[in-house]
Order: sequence, then structure tokens, then C-alpha cells
Amino acid sequence: MFRKRSLWLVIMVLALALALAACGGKTEEAPAAAEPAQQEEAASATEAPKAEETEEAKAEETEEAKEEAGEQDLAEMGKELFNQNPLGQNAGCVTCHSVEPGVQLVGPSLAGIATTAAQRVDGMSAEDYIRQSILEPNAYTVEGFPEGLMPAYTDLTPEQVDALVAYLMTLK
Repeated sequence: MFRKRSLWLVIMVLALALALAACGGKTEEAPAAAEPAQQEEAASATEAPKAEETEEAKAEETEEAKEEAGEQDLAEMGKELFNQNPLGQNAGCVTCHSVEPGVQLVGPSLAGIATTAAQRVDGMSAEDYIRQSILEPNAYTVEGFPEGLMPAYTDLTPEQVDALVAYLMTLK
């Protein structure tokens, strides 16, 4: 009787572990509060326009706010993609790369990658280095890691690659 109960318990624990592993670690985040640009637009709609502000100045401010919000949205999308598993037809970034300093999984830690990438190849920007590392990972391999270890993520859309680059550029 005891042996049967122990076997049943082991089977249940294994089933629970498999179910949790299948989830891939993706978590749902609560929707973010309204972006600053949206809050400004709502506030400006209810307030009377100030006499000293010109329409041209307002247009410039709105355009700058939209660009900033767009970059933040792109980086957020990149963070979600980074943590997604699988990503396209390959393992997700988070499977092999940590964003914590000194934590090495299968590949190198990406903590500080925005700074490191700018110094990896003379004449190449950090953004270009990161983009090339995603699409052609064997172009430049980090010392101590074998060539061919990371798959090429050529099945991602250009927008997904841009989003990953935007997110990784926040890791300074």
C-alpha cells in the first residue's frame, strides 16, 4: 500500500513538473497605464490652449512624444519576444541567455550588451552588431563560445528583430 501511494505521488509530481515546463515561463503582464503622450493629449483636450504656445510647437512636442512612446513600445515588444519560448522555430533567447551580470547559461550573459556591443567590432554600431548577431550569429562569436552554438533567427520578421534590438539596447 505504501509503495503504491509513493509511486502515485512521484507520478503526480512528475506530471506537475512537465506541465510547468511546458508553459515556457511566459508570464502575462497587466496592461500598462496610459502612455505619457496619451495622458498629455487627454489633458490638453480638456484645457484651453495657452496663448503663448503655437500650433507648430505643439506639433513638435506631440511628434517627439510619439517617437519616444514608439521606442518604449518597441523595447517592450522586444522584452516579450526575448522571454518567449519558443521564438520562431528555435528556442527563445531566455533559454540560453541571462540578462543578469555574471550568470552564464548556454550562451553568454547579455547584461550590459548595449555597452559591450558598441566595442566588439571597430566601425560597427551596437545596434548593427546586435542585429547581425541575431541574424548571423557566427559572424562574430564571443570568446569561449563555439561557433554554430546559436541558431540564426532568420524566420523572425524585421519588426521582431528591431524589437529585440531595441530591448537589448536598454541593457546597459
